[in-house]
Amino acid sequence: MAQLSDDCFAFGGALTPLDDALAVLEERISVVAEVETVTLRDALGRILAEDIRAGRSVPPHDNSAVDGYAVRFAELDPDGETRLPAIGRIAAGDAPDLADPAARGAVRIFTGAVMPAGFDTVMMQEDCREDGDTVRIAPGIKRGANRRFAGEDVEEGAVILSAGQRLRPQDLGLAASVGLSDLPVRTRLRTALFSTGNELREPGAEAAAGAVYDANRFALAGLLEQLGCAVSDLGILPDDRATITGALAAAGTGHDLVLTSGGVSVGEEDHVRAAVESLGQIHFWRLAIKPGRPVALGQIGRTPFVGLPGNPVAVMVTFLRFARPLIDRLSGARVHVPRLFPVRAGFDHRKKANRREWVRATLEPCNDGWTAHKFARQGAGILSSMTAASGLVELPEDATDIRAGMTVDFLPFSELGT
Repeated sequence: MAQLSDDCFAFGGALTPLDDALAVLEERISVVAEVETVTLRDALGRILAEDIRAGRSVPPHDNSAVDGYAVRFAELDPDGETRLPAIGRIAAGDAPDLADPAARGAVRIFTGAVMPAGFDTVMMQEDCREDGDTVRIAPGIKRGANRRFAGEDVEEGAVILSAGQRLRPQDLGLAASVGLSDLPVRTRLRTALFSTGNELREPGAEAAAGAVYDANRFALAGLLEQLGCAVSDLGILPDDRATITGALAAAGTGHDLVLTSGGVSVGEEDHVRAAVESLGQIHFWRLAIKPGRPVALGQIGRTPFVGLPGNPVAVMVTFLRFARPLIDRLSGARVHVPRLFPVRAGFDHRKKANRREWVRATLEPCNDGWTAHKFARQGAGILSSMTAASGLVELPEDATDIRAGMTVDFLPFSELGT
């Protein structure tokens, strides 16, 4: 298992702007996932480890794009009907085998069939009439019509897939089209996942007064698995420093990343930070963001550690905008940069300067585009807002007073993979 250096996360500052934190990740985080070869059937969603070059052209030969007749354009009458003798027949998969390749005439050809040498144009069968051993061809066709050229889709030697991309169905189809049966990919990032808190209960268990069901672990497991991680769900840790320390020490061995939610603030029952510091080191980033300011980033030995907030909305926002870029880099994936789309604000909103803020919102079409309407309840514990909203209005650090009608940046959940 590849490991990180002891100080790769080291970064000063008590309250860090998000862009500064992401810049440090870009500079200092390296790939820890190794390389393995898998079949195309098992490659969906995996991270490609190497550039892939085409070992052959696609198509490998000139071929017909339609069912019809292959002709030599020079033999056609540009002003009137042309009559040509029918001199052959080629179906897809056949090798051209004309009795006299130089003979004047038309060759019956089908979609995907190899173009016979010297023939440069294909007449669609709808524009031709068979008359015994003769084919009658209407005027008006252009030279080269309905002919696919060798290498038109992929040229031999070209890079068809790039290292770091997450493989989609169309990527697997492209690899298959050049004859590949397997691909080199990064091993799945082995991620240990905990929740912390005496108040948490497993769904399905009895929840007495004061207890809540653990939502964060299930949301985080889903987010991690969407990114291709191999998740070890290690359950709920009580608010006990010794127990947390022992569990984190065990998780640091045999995993590429340890991820927790809760316990990273400065309360008397927040033991995660002290536990990690006793096992390695922590560089506590209080990010200048809302929701989700308390985020712990460090190492258990040389295994990366990320401690996310306990509130469910904060945990999802910090994962999507901070933890995901980290995971992409550790996994060998190209870092996903979500696209922001300009929309009209359908709400008034005030925020503090010098912090990034996300407002959960739904989109509604308007005359000249889209209007974002703020979800009524914006608390960091309102998880239902993440299911009801269409995405997040992202407000930059220098914005303080948002008024209805202003243009704001909207981040759809689809851009975040949720």
